[in-house]
Amino acid sequence: MRFEILRLDDTNGVATDRLIADAETVSEYVKAAALAGERLYIRPCEAC
Repeated sequence: MRFEILRLDDTNGVATDRLIADAETVSEYVKAAALAGERLYIRPCEAC
């Protein structure tokens, strides 16, 4: 399954970056975002 990862702006929550990734890559991005204090929005990407 593939997922869409959106990196969210800290001030107003607007998406700044978009990435389509598999589950393993999502896990890596979540760990990196947690260390950096970044906010992510992750959702399944059925049409990708």
